[in-house]
Amino acid sequence: MVAALIGTAAGSMSASAQAPSGTVEINQVQIAFLLSGNLGSGRLHFQGRTYEFSIGGLGVGGFGINRLEAVGTVQGLSRIEQFPGLYGGARTGIAVGEAGRGQLWLENSNGVKMHLRARREGLALTIGGDGIVVQMK
Repeated sequence: MVAALIGTAAGSMSASAQAPSGTVEINQVQIAFLLSGNLGSGRLHFQGRTYEFSIGGLGVGGFGINRLEAVGTVQGLSRIEQFPGLYGGARTGIAVGEAGRGQLWLENSNGVKMHLRARREGLALTIGGDGIVVQMK
């Protein structure tokens, strides 16, 4: 499962010719002690509208606890119905106090991709793969 998640994310990290479909903002808490869990919420800006969603999941890799605020682009989204679902992803980052940063790459089975730049607060080293569920509110 981890190899599949990281393989999916690696494809997302490659240069893409697609223009962004929208933007996304995510706030979540991540806890990792080899296995990881995260829970949070976000906003998708798509075709002139803002959509609220919840996000949560489980993964492998990392150590520590951090609060994450991330912003980024969404690609491959042509209808809002394509956005929710199960995303495979990869993440990297470090947090020491309020000086933390990182990146996340996510892709779902509909071909919707998110590339996020993260600001982290807490004490954590994070590198690994995740299964993330996005649900519209």
